[in-house]
Amino acid sequence: MAQYELLDNVKHKDLRVDLRFGAGLGDGSGLVPAWPTEFAELQREYPIFLREDGEGGGYQAAALLGFDRDENLFVRDDRWSAGYLPGALARGPFLIGFQEQAGAARLERTPVIHVDMAHPRVARDGEGVAVFLPQGGQSPYLQHVTTVLTGINDGVEAGHAMYAALDALGLVQPVDIELKFDEHHGAKLTGLHGIDRDRLAGLDAAQLHGLHRAGWLEGVYLMLSSLHNLRRLIAEKQRRLREQAAAEAAA
Repeated sequence: MAQYELLDNVKHKDLRVDLRFGAGLGDGSGLVPAWPTEFAELQREYPIFLREDGEGGGYQAAALLGFDRDENLFVRDDRWSAGYLPGALARGPFLIGFQEQAGAARLERTPVIHVDMAHPRVARDGEGVAVFLPQGGQSPYLQHVTTVLTGINDGVEAGHAMYAALDALGLVQPVDIELKFDEHHGAKLTGLHGIDRDRLAGLDAAQLHGLHRAGWLEGVYLMLSSLHNLRRLIAEKQRRLREQAAAEAAA
């Protein structure tokens, strides 16, 4: 169960975070949330889809990491095999919360950093990287996390507006993907949505200009471009299946 606390350089002066990778550290997922603020980085290495947001309707973007619910093909030997780490994982045990503070005329909700002390990345016995410097200042790691959290916070609002606009134009359509890795293994991906290329091509000039003016058109093309990474993910899955078969044959 999560144990959220407001991050404090006195209370958490000895807090350290394990930066290795593995299922036991919270990386065992085939699909992780993504935000438009990181699409430019994500699209170089990960397929980006949309899925229905079960909380309040609408959609949430997600980066595909594997073909099973608990399969992450980017983790190997405690390392991450891609150049960009999705923000949902890069933030580690930290998240944005809000505090009410008195402003000039009214109470204002101010974003603050919280830490989940029950998160598997919270290091024990002095291992991991320090969150605070000995004098109480932010470590380079925490400064990086703060940048990541800011991007996520900005991306949440941007995503709601972007996906609603795309849905209103009929651009968001269900995508079912059935794959065959070899004679004995395959996968079927359901519950995902993508951008309908034909509907996009059929938009008139005013609709395209509206998407461009709002800043959403670039994100649409980044999502479409990201789908080429599906081939790389399939190749990695096939490679691991061959390794598994060779290991079983040698046992």
